[in-house]
Amino acid sequence: MARDQVRRQANGLDVAAVAEKVAKAAVRERETADQLRGNGSFYEFEMDRERLAVIWLAKHAEWQRVRDLMAIAGWSVYEPERDAQGSGWAREREERLAGALAAQAAFGERQGEEADELRAEVRLSAASSRLVRVVAGRTGLRPSEVLAQLAERIVVGEDGTVSVPPFTPSL
Repeated sequence: MARDQVRRQANGLDVAAVAEKVAKAAVRERETADQLRGNGSFYEFEMDRERLAVIWLAKHAEWQRVRDLMAIAGWSVYEPERDAQGSGWAREREERLAGALAAQAAFGERQGEEADELRAEVRLSAASSRLVRVVAGRTGLRPSEVLAQLAERIVVGEDGTVSVPPFTPSL
């Protein structure tokens, strides 16, 4: 995230402005490192010390990278689209984000499907249990699968009676 922020902020800045950003980032990095060691105070509304220190360390490093790239390439202003390494990192981050969002959407969909499922433990009489096992053995299904197929075919009459029309369980 620090890289993306720096690239956005650096867009269109000249060498002097980028050098100034490097200096400011160095100061903030030192300040947050001091605060992390307990030598400074944090305001209550600020994020945790370790996270803030890591963010400024990363921003300082990225500002230095941008400054060095501009010097080596001879750019008078920074243009993110010309920064091959930074653009590659941005694409990787976007791909990771898209993957995470897709995984989250799939998880939400599974949760919705599971919310509609009913899991039950059924105790059958010995006679009923034997019948279910015989049917399961003949069809190659597990007893729970035979019961699930029975449940899928339940018909509730107008008077509230429950029945299951004849059917043959199948894989």
